This record gives sequence, C-alpha cells and structure tokens, in this order.
Amino acid sequence: MSKLTIWLTPIWILAVGVTIGALILLLMWGVVWLVNRRAAHSIADAVSEGILRPISYVVMSMAALALLASPSMPYSQIIESLKRLPDVQPIIETVEVGPRKSDVEVPAAFRASELQSFTFTSDQDVAVNIAAKKGFQEPLLLVQGGEPYVWAPGVSKPRAFEGEVTTLYLTNESDSPAKVSIEMYTDVETPQVRAIPIAAASTVGIYLLYLVVRFLAPRTAVIAAATAKETVAQPLFTMLILVGVVMLVASVFIPYNTFGEDVKMLKTSGMTFIKVLAIIMALWTASTSVADEIEGRTALTVLSKPVGRRQFIIGKFLGIIWPIVLMFVILGIVFLLTVSFKVVYDARESSKTTPEWTECYLEVVRIVPGLVLAFLESVIMAAISVAVSTRLPMLPNLVICGSIFVLGHLAALIVKSAAGQIVFVRFVGKLLSVILPVLDHFEIEGAIAGATSVPLSYLGWALLYSALYSAAALLLALIFFEDRDLA
Repeated sequence: MSKLTIWLTPIWILAVGVTIGALILLLMWGVVWLVNRRAAHSIADAVSEGILRPISYVVMSMAALALLASPSMPYSQIIESLKRLPDVQPIIETVEVGPRKSDVEVPAAFRASELQSFTFTSDQDVAVNIAAKKGFQEPLLLVQGGEPYVWAPGVSKPRAFEGEVTTLYLTNESDSPAKVSIEMYTDVETPQVRAIPIAAASTVGIYLLYLVVRFLAPRTAVIAAATAKETVAQPLFTMLILVGVVMLVASVFIPYNTFGEDVKMLKTSGMTFIKVLAIIMALWTASTSVADEIEGRTALTVLSKPVGRRQFIIGKFLGIIWPIVLMFVILGIVFLLTVSFKVVYDARESSKTTPEWTECYLEVVRIVPGLVLAFLESVIMAAISVAVSTRLPMLPNLVICGSIFVLGHLAALIVKSAAGQIVFVRFVGKLLSVILPVLDHFEIEGAIAGATSVPLSYLGWALLYSALYSAAALLLALIFFEDRDLA
C-alpha cells in the first residue's frame, strides 16, 4: 500500500459509513415521496434551506471520497467482514458429558481465523474434536481435568482449530460425569468495519433529529433555522473554521520534541483547540442573537407574532447548537485526517518502518469519544450563555461565561489538591462543583492521548449530565426572560 492509501484508509472507512447513511436517508425519502409527496417536498425544502445544506455538502464530499478511493482500498476485506458481522457472537456453553460418553455434540459455528480467544474448563479429562469418532485417539484438544485450556494470540498453546467449524464433539472416557465450560470469542478479520454502521447511524441521526424538531415544533424550528443561518453567514464563523483548519494542518508539521510521541501532543492540542473555537462561537452567537435582539427590541417584534417566550429561547438555543454541530463535523473530519497522516509522517521523519493502516485507524478511532465530549461541553456553555444573555449584554456575558469555563475545570481539582485540605477552600470547591458545571468530566484529552479506551457507559453518563445541566440552564433562561420588559 502507498503511504497515501495507508493514512487515508481510516477516513475512507468512515466515509463508507457516511455514504451508507446517506443512501438510507435517500431510501427513506423515496418511501415518503411514494406515500405523501407534499411531505417529501417539505423534507427536501428543510434540507436545502437550513443547516442541513452545508452538512449535506460534507456528506457528498465523503461519498465522493468513498467512491473515488475504493479501487486503492481493501474493499474486498471490508465487504467480507461486513457480511460476517452478524455471525460473530460469543459462544458460551456449559455441557455435562456423561461417563464413558463419546462425541457429545455442542453447536458452535465459527471461523478459526476469526477466533480471538477461547477457554475450555472441565473437572475430568475431555477430548475436543470438530469431527466425530476421533475421541482420545486423535484429539484436536485435550483438556486436563481441573486445568483450563486457554488460548489467545501470543500464547504458547496451539489454536488447533482450522477452517469453518459448525459443531464440537466432546468425549469423556472417565467413570465420572464431566462438567465442561466453553467460552469462545470471535471477531471479523477486519474489526475496523464496526465503525461503518456507527458512522451510518450518526449520519441518519443528525438528519432525523433536525427534521423531527422542524415538524414537531415548527415555530421553534423557524427561529432556530433563522438563528443558525445568520450564524453561519457571519464572518466570524468562516474565520474560525479557516483558523481551525490551518492550525490543525500546521500542527502536523510542528516538532513537539517528544521522542516519537508527537501524535499524542497533536491529539491533545487538536481536541482542545476545536473545543475552544466552538465555545467562542457559541458565546458570541448567544450574545449577538439574544442579548442584541433584546436590546435592539427585535425580540419584541418576533414575540408580537404567535411565538411564545419559551419558543423564542429554545429556538435561539437550537439555532446556536446547529452551527456548533457543523463546526465539529468540518473540523472533526480535518482533525481525523491530520491524526492519521501524523502517524505516517512521524514514522518517516524518525526513519521507522512504514506503519500499517490499522495503526492509523487505531489512533483515529480513539479521538472520536473526545470530540463527542468536547461537543457536549460546548452545548453546556451555549445553554449557560443563553441564560446570561437574557439579562446582560455581550461583554458581561463573555466575562461571566469565561469565568464559569475556567472554574468549571478547576473546581474538582481544588477539592482534590493539597489546598483542598483547608476547610474554607474545600467548602468553596464543593460549592462551585454543585452550582457550576463540572467540566472536568469532559476533559479526557490526556487519557485519549495515552491510548486509553473510553467506555460507552462513560459517554452515556456524560450525555445525561450535559442534557440535565443544559435543561437547568434553559429553565433559568426562561425564568429570567419571562418577566423581562422588552419595551
């Protein structure tokens, strides 16, 4: 594989997932068109007019990459592994083999090449075969009583299994029954394909979420669409995108002098940089679209129409979130590209062996949870900024939200530090942790750079925390705005 193919393959895999998601959306739209053409035209208008339009450009770019780069990619392996995904399931069985019993059948369908590990445990000597009438004469595996037979890549014991297996045959020649426990774990030969359905589901989810809000809350969606369109049209948005792209690309070639660990520094600095740009955009937009409209009495004009104050606030919040989503999509893809390229670039600069594409993929996939957490943190700061903007103009809003951002990261550290042993300091730290968002929960750049996997449960709890705190901030915004004199 050429060096271009090596670092581009991880992004191509994600592009395939995005393309599949786009095809699913087109299929769903086709079904709607057959059933209700008016609804289909409304969906098309929503995609072409709102924030989904630039997102669609990104999706089309990814689809073009998936199509044009396919001839030089390992597409045959990817397709075969995708077909095998539903079939790779753990095999966990407990079987009792009677005394002097031969060829007790245990259903176990797997491919030997897909085995990741297996363990056979028995309280009696047992012979394991994949064909009948072998027994102890030609045992494939011989499991000693009380001694588990454990295999995993790199261990001294042989794997023994070859080809496709459908049934295991157990033989017990002792005078006592044998209780045999079987644990076998398999995975497709190219496990990286698991990112494809995730990318497809994410693509479908973004579009469906936008359309659900548009059709279930049309007045709120109109305000959100207008705010998002105004935000994307601002020179600041374009400038932040360009600054982000330039800095991320330049970071690849900056020497960090870390003796071969430059990619870790790139991942840490890149995630922080994208998060800061998104928060700046959120604070600026909240100030201009909420505070300035209240001060300029534009909000009074909007509320004179059949639009309630709650719809106004929630619409403004969503109108801030959608451009942040677009920013994370664009800069996130650029970031993934730079990290993947950095692995190959560092190997070349250090005169090391050219890495495999799987190494680039491993570095890329580890930073995706970090981007998700950075987005959730940006959502919290956007909600807080909207609440502050209902009462204060831009400058105080920026100062207050900037202070909350700093204290939100420091509160937990203050409690844990040596200074936290002082009663007053500990009290203040705990008070800040209760009132302010604990943004330190979203700060896992160091763990991701250190090759630590982020469990899905952690992302789930972070999503719940972000949703609850954002809801509380919006409730506070509604309370502040409810009795605000707009005249």
